[in-house]
Amino acid sequence: MNIDPYPTPEPIAFERSSRELGVVVGFDGSTQSILALHYGALEAQRSGRALTVVTAFKIPVQVYATLAALPEESDATHALEAAAIVLNDARRYLQGYPGKVDYRSARGDAAGVLKELSRSAELMVVGARGHGGFLGRMLGSVSSALPAHAGCPTIVVPRHFKVSDAEGAARFAPQPDSRPVIVGMDGSRHSRVAALHAAQAADDRGTTLRLLMALPALKGWLEWYPELDPLGEGVVQRRKAELERDLQAEAAWIGTHFPHLTIEAAVDPGDPIAQLIAAARDAQLTVVGTRGRSGFTGALMGSVSRGVVLRAAGPVMIVPDLKDERLSDQPEPQQQA
Repeated sequence: MNIDPYPTPEPIAFERSSRELGVVVGFDGSTQSILALHYGALEAQRSGRALTVVTAFKIPVQVYATLAALPEESDATHALEAAAIVLNDARRYLQGYPGKVDYRSARGDAAGVLKELSRSAELMVVGARGHGGFLGRMLGSVSSALPAHAGCPTIVVPRHFKVSDAEGAARFAPQPDSRPVIVGMDGSRHSRVAALHAAQAADDRGTTLRLLMALPALKGWLEWYPELDPLGEGVVQRRKAELERDLQAEAAWIGTHFPHLTIEAAVDPGDPIAQLIAAARDAQLTVVGTRGRSGFTGALMGSVSRGVVLRAAGPVMIVPDLKDERLSDQPEPQQQA
């Protein structure tokens, strides 16, 4: 009997009513973490969720040769004091914020702390770079693993995100934005999970949801073109028409769960990542899954994941493989795409 050494993980249980932390922001006091904090505050206000601000700290292991060398205050005390200073910076920034805020410090590796908290959060928000805590690690060596193992969606806020110049509570009031929320689709179950979260984000923002499916070039993508033997003229256009019908079925299915949402759908030949980055220039949020066939969702957790997050013109939401009862009525599988 053959045993798969790398079995596909089971979808993660995700019930919003049990996610008491709401929107969790990883904060380390850096400029990027301040942008993430502002974005997280907007997300919490937009949906009425709680806002949780967390900083991580480590206690270094020290070896002292003599008792006289022992410091008057322990390293643990210094670490806790430093974490408290960082959280006070967050409190000052959120002065006037009208919603509920919980401030926490957690001991441990930033990526590990983030993963652990994601089990009790509805949404994680981090900046693209930071001092080496949450944010520095997010796009460092764990960039491929951390989003895939998070227990909830994660939004990465880019360096050029603009914050409001208003004062007080008005500073954290979401502003009308007509730009769409876009989501990469590839016909997989996981891309549908990402699409449902993208639909919720679009509904919260009162804007359009745009479904994007890329039809890769012929070379190296034979599974997208089952009729290639023999190759005839117009095969790309025929396959595009088939996928457009499938994508319209996806749009209709999402519409049954979000009846007041305007949904657009488009299939275009080309590189999936390049198309996603290009579309992000005109979107207020770009949504992708962590697994899929090999288009948007499959590519995210591969070697191009860092490029997608760093090069996207706006915030990117990364959705892990979550359980969702709404998938019980998902469209019937079409021919392999």
